[in-house]
Amino acid sequence: MELSSIIKPEAIKVISNVTSKKRLFLELAELTGSCHQVSVARAAEALQERENLGPTGVGNGVALPHARLEGLTKVVGVFMRLETPIDFDSPDRRPVDLVFGLFAPAESGVEHLKALAAVSRTMREEAVCTKLRANADAAILYDVLTETRTAKAA
Repeated sequence: MELSSIIKPEAIKVISNVTSKKRLFLELAELTGSCHQVSVARAAEALQERENLGPTGVGNGVALPHARLEGLTKVVGVFMRLETPIDFDSPDRRPVDLVFGLFAPAESGVEHLKALAAVSRTMREEAVCTKLRANADAAILYDVLTETRTAKAA
């Protein structure tokens, strides 16, 4: 699955004024609402509900909050680069500055998992994270996220 099928250029933002997960989830929900016409309140609530099951910080300054939402017809994503990292209860205890939010239709099955795997593979690449941290232009961030990578052997 290509990330270009999940995220659009207008769903990427650099943000400086987030100081908590709750505020971040609201920002992610507002961006998702404006790009995909979903309820901002419901999107924020769904992210928090999922986070209550266990932290979505994956380490290396990366978080992958995700949730299922009524009203979506396909898996969609939003990305934020935080100018000031925040605590995310990540396994490595490192604060998070790269956040890829993923929303799937309420009834989605394997597509949600495929999208999460594709995002996770991309965000595990050190070179990708370095480029994301080095740029504040949303268009460049989109290009970095969606650039086709050569598949590596398992």
